[in-house]
Amino acid sequence: MSMNLGPLFEPFEIHNLTLRNRVAMAPMTRNFSPGNAPGQDVVDYYRRRAEGGVGLLITEGTTVNHPAANGYPNVPFFHGDKALAGWKEVVDAVHEAGGAIFPQLWHVGAVRKEGIEPDPSVPGYSPSGLFAPGKPNGKAMSVEDIADVVNAFADAAQDARALGFDGVEIHGAHGYLLDQFLWEGTNQRDDEYGGSMENRLRFVVEIIEAVRFRVGPDFPIMLRFSQWKQQDYEARLVNTPAELEQFLTPLVEAGVDIFHASTRRFWEPEFEGSSLNLAGWTQKLSGKPTMSVGSVGLTEDFISGTFASKKEAVEQSGIDELVERMNNNEFELIAVGRALLQDPEWLVKVKEGRTAEVEAFARKSLTKLY
Repeated sequence: MSMNLGPLFEPFEIHNLTLRNRVAMAPMTRNFSPGNAPGQDVVDYYRRRAEGGVGLLITEGTTVNHPAANGYPNVPFFHGDKALAGWKEVVDAVHEAGGAIFPQLWHVGAVRKEGIEPDPSVPGYSPSGLFAPGKPNGKAMSVEDIADVVNAFADAAQDARALGFDGVEIHGAHGYLLDQFLWEGTNQRDDEYGGSMENRLRFVVEIIEAVRFRVGPDFPIMLRFSQWKQQDYEARLVNTPAELEQFLTPLVEAGVDIFHASTRRFWEPEFEGSSLNLAGWTQKLSGKPTMSVGSVGLTEDFISGTFASKKEAVEQSGIDELVERMNNNEFELIAVGRALLQDPEWLVKVKEGRTAEVEAFARKSLTKLY
């Protein structure tokens, strides 16, 4: 490959953590943890990506200790002796292979439907009892419910540090619970947690503050957020750079160290008049290092290229534009999803110019761990 890949392979430092490069594995739900605890196959899955040179592994979504946190079968928990012991095995394996790892702490909110484990009778919890605008599901959270969930995230972060994780990612994107509070479409509250942007941010700010209090000043906290929702791909939290700055500032003040700005295609500009994507604008306005994501190494996004398409494989693409954006210091880090899910050695092959050997992402790879 003719282009200098230097930005991808420079070390990255935050607090007391040094990553060996700027590439992370994006969090991807895999549904391979029966009994809600990661087993040896999950340990090996993460180890292989660390052995493939990835600097930071972000785990699949792992649920905090709240009765309604989970929304899918065979998802790993981040509470209870068995699950935490499994995650300890994952941490040790990744460290032995030279990588760093954050758990993604998760609550699905109104995405949950009754009938899902661990207690099928528990409904979804959300700010206003809405899955999407005009689509009720579950129960609206009381102030006491909100406090319980804030505490659950803080407990999980404290456990993550005790287990030897290198930081935490808090999942505030894609229409799950935290995002349901941020999005006006699902937050119809008339108390201090609804209405203005400041109020809609309050729940997430309280989670960040509680996590920071538990883990101390030097443990990295990353927040994943998105404009798009699984309920509405065209939804937006903000419409202008000024609104984005208003959104980001309280989160920085609360203790976010890194923003993970989730987009479906990293090359798409966020606002008219600029080529910057959401991560680029976030880093510029927040002053914090930011991670970009979205169809790296592929021509199609996850939704259209994996689920909406009848094609078995997604066409690969080069990473020249990614390298150019990183050379321009638009964002510090890049998360790679399906390319690494398909091929644990993707990063090594890219680094060595062996792109012809990269395995094309195929939908059948979602049916197993390897």
